[in-house]
Amino acid sequence: MPQLNPSPWFMILVFSWAVFLIIIPTKIMAHATSNQPTSLQAPTALTPDPWNWPWH
Repeated sequence: MPQLNPSPWFMILVFSWAVFLIIIPTKIMAHATSNQPTSLQAPTALTPDPWNWPWH
């Protein structure tokens, strides 16, 4: 039965894991996000408005 011969399948496994662990993460991390965090505005504290709804 040829499927029990690990010789070709082991190299396929090794190359596929090399692609998953080396090539793909570098390509993903090279992308820049479109919404870069900026510190142009100082954070302001929000004041909550009280609800004036009738509770009945």
